[in-house]
Amino acid sequence: MAGPSLEEITAARKELGIDSEKMPKSIAIIMDGNGRWAQQRGLPRTAGHIEGAKTVRKIVKEAARLGIESLTLYSFSIENWNRPKDEVQALMGLYAEYLVLERPTVQENNIRLVHLGRREGLPETVLTELDEAIKQSNKNTGMFLCLALNYGSRSEMADALKLIAEKVTQGKINPSDIDEQLISNSLDTANVPDPDLLVRTSGEMRLSNFLLWQLSYSEFYVTDANWPDFDEKQLHKAILAYSNRDRRFGGLNNPE
Repeated sequence: MAGPSLEEITAARKELGIDSEKMPKSIAIIMDGNGRWAQQRGLPRTAGHIEGAKTVRKIVKEAARLGIESLTLYSFSIENWNRPKDEVQALMGLYAEYLVLERPTVQENNIRLVHLGRREGLPETVLTELDEAIKQSNKNTGMFLCLALNYGSRSEMADALKLIAEKVTQGKINPSDIDEQLISNSLDTANVPDPDLLVRTSGEMRLSNFLLWQLSYSEFYVTDANWPDFDEKQLHKAILAYSNRDRRFGGLNNPE
């Protein structure tokens, strides 16, 4: 599928009133507040996760429409295995279902699906549907959709260092070859641009072991909205806030 055309992307950005050079190329989102959304309504936590999956669809489609190069969604951390067993089982069932139901959305929007995180520990049903969804999207050329599932940034970096150490031991590289680019290329996000903008919902002010290497120069945007309430307008607000930031990357824009 072709996905959004350049003309459609340009028109979508004009709706926001943002010049293309002010748009983030890459966005990462910590999707927080599904459980709180449900509890506020007297519903089981799983109802919040179901509603949150609907939000994922809306935000993925809107990000593709705006021509975002990559969208990374933090959906399940390594630490989340400590949640109640019935909630974890429900989540895994939702992931498997989502990976099937959203394949048309992925194809229609020319999206490339990427998995961030460890495969070990994920149920076979989830791995089967994940592999099939990635396989079906691997010829697409549009936005990267990175699903951080069974993910932890420290674990990711530890795995990358093990990989590099093995190459040194095998004589494929020298210790002097190790630089920032080699480390970046050894992470799950190799070939995916680092996030320009990090969005966290539900008002929390922490990174929660998410993309610690990749977020070095990202702009942060925190909203009190719980993830199920985060819609296209909320995404636009985050992008507008980003467009007004003065990004200096440790330098000065107007040095004397």
